[in-house]
Amino acid sequence: MPARADSPNGIGRRQAQALIFMKKRKQGTRVPRAPARARAKSRNRRSAARPSPAGSFVLSADCTVAESGALKSALLEILDESTPVTLDIGEVQRIDTAGMQLIAAFVRERESQGLKVRWRGAAPAFTSAARLLGVAPVLRLPEPAA
Repeated sequence: MPARADSPNGIGRRQAQALIFMKKRKQGTRVPRAPARARAKSRNRRSAARPSPAGSFVLSADCTVAESGALKSALLEILDESTPVTLDIGEVQRIDTAGMQLIAAFVRERESQGLKVRWRGAAPAFTSAARLLGVAPVLRLPEPAA
């Protein structure tokens, strides 16, 4: 950035603010952040999925990148179940590419092992995301009743 003629030291306003900020950081002034407990609570507030009895697995309302770690570990726990696994999508309200990718990989891996995945519930957010992302054939979602 060229030197500005209107400032006494030849730097612009943004550069001056950045220098002041850096100087304060060097002096030990810290940037305010949410307390660690508050951050932990927001992360643990809801899990991406929860196992349920009789081979059923309920996906939470939000299956997003923020919950992908919990979703992945939960799906890995039931990956090698010898009985068919039922994924209940009835509560899903939001799902992003990361969540859909994990579920598609889970279904594909089970099929490669000769194991079945069944579907329960209806969630327009889930089915429209699967169609939009082109993974509906991989998931083998049932056709909606007419």
